[in-house]
Amino acid sequence: MLPILLRIGSFTLHTYGLLVATGFLVGIYTARRFAGRFGLDPEKIFNLAVYLALAAIVGAKLFLVFQDWRYYIHDPGSLFSWGFVQSAGIFYGGLVLALLTLTLYVWRQKLPWLAVGDAVVPGVAIGHSIGRLGCFSAGCCWGKPTTGWWGITFTNAYSHATVGVPLNIPLYPTQLIESFCELVIFLVLWRLAKRRAFVGQLTAVYLISYGVVRFLVDFLRYYEPQALLFHGLMTDAQLTSLFMIALAVGIWAAHARHAVPATASSAS
Repeated sequence: MLPILLRIGSFTLHTYGLLVATGFLVGIYTARRFAGRFGLDPEKIFNLAVYLALAAIVGAKLFLVFQDWRYYIHDPGSLFSWGFVQSAGIFYGGLVLALLTLTLYVWRQKLPWLAVGDAVVPGVAIGHSIGRLGCFSAGCCWGKPTTGWWGITFTNAYSHATVGVPLNIPLYPTQLIESFCELVIFLVLWRLAKRRAFVGQLTAVYLISYGVVRFLVDFLRYYEPQALLFHGLMTDAQLTSLFMIALAVGIWAAHARHAVPATASSAS
């Protein structure tokens, strides 16, 4: 864990911020490249990717406040703290607002929603993979205590002070697990893009894959009891995962019969 990458006088470069920014830039670049592969205007997809990145940041923070509203009501000043800025927020909050932004953009630009989704989701996967490494460097989004050999022990007092991660206790490396899984999802999407069977296939595969990954990882991730739903049965992220999986199944069932031409699927 390395929360501070560089400090020169009053200037501090946080590893989290650098990795998250890198994830956004790589995601935007990837979306632009896939747009060309699928016959979409790369400039329009580039603009969309920038809007999605901004929406993801705002949505993640809004959902964080919504999830922990009791804490922020009692301590509204923390909304302006560095800990709040450095916290990853709620990824699904960013995803929901990004989906709304995507829907509005494709409607205004008269673009095919699922085709745009196919171009965007590989960038989401690789960008999120890099961003989760930022979470690990900061110590946020930590896992439950474990006695297994895979446990990660955080010892940095600065991280404890800013994000609250427990120190000197082996924890499930939920950030690294999710980062690795997102990288695998990206590689699968990259491979699948060369032989896409129908428009919307990459979108469906991403929704199913990440939905399953997040649903399972949340069993290992630490949450405050008040953040759980249905008397502790599941997290809001797990509930959202189920909706994502259902949406993906619907997309697959509705569009799998409509194959795309080989030139549209394999163009580079």
